[in-house]
Amino acid sequence: MSKSTFCSDLLKELEAETTSSRKCLERIPSELFGWKPHERSMETGYLALIVAEIPKWIQHTIDGSEIDFATFQHAQPKSGSDLVKHFDENLQKAKQALERATDEALKEPFALKNSGQLLVSSTKREMLAPMINHLVHHRGQLTIYMRLNNIPVPSIYGPSADDRSF
Repeated sequence: MSKSTFCSDLLKELEAETTSSRKCLERIPSELFGWKPHERSMETGYLALIVAEIPKWIQHTIDGSEIDFATFQHAQPKSGSDLVKHFDENLQKAKQALERATDEALKEPFALKNSGQLLVSSTKREMLAPMINHLVHHRGQLTIYMRLNNIPVPSIYGPSADDRSF
């Protein structure tokens, strides 16, 4: 079986988003983990955890057959450095999974569930395709939380109002 060209491309895209994601996570202080901008918003710590764990989702999708949100094991970071360490560990596992994935394996089914109830089922390839966009989306939300708390927003795709060193 040949390695997946799709996963090679996804790996490049993931690597392109790594530096700015890490920079955001490094700047989240633990005292803001419980803060949220609105009663219906996520807490900052949980939002940052999602950014840190999306690479873990990639690895689970390639190596497993389902993720059940009710039983999915989340880390319990106590600091920004814990978030970054967790992100880096998840990133390494995601990269390894992407490097060994084959096109044949990506045709296998994968399911997202919540407490055993099926939310969506598709091929692994179709589940992986939007994951980088999901990471970018939540990182974007995180930059808004940062702005609202006067945390300097790093340059992501070009200079930011706080970081012109692009």
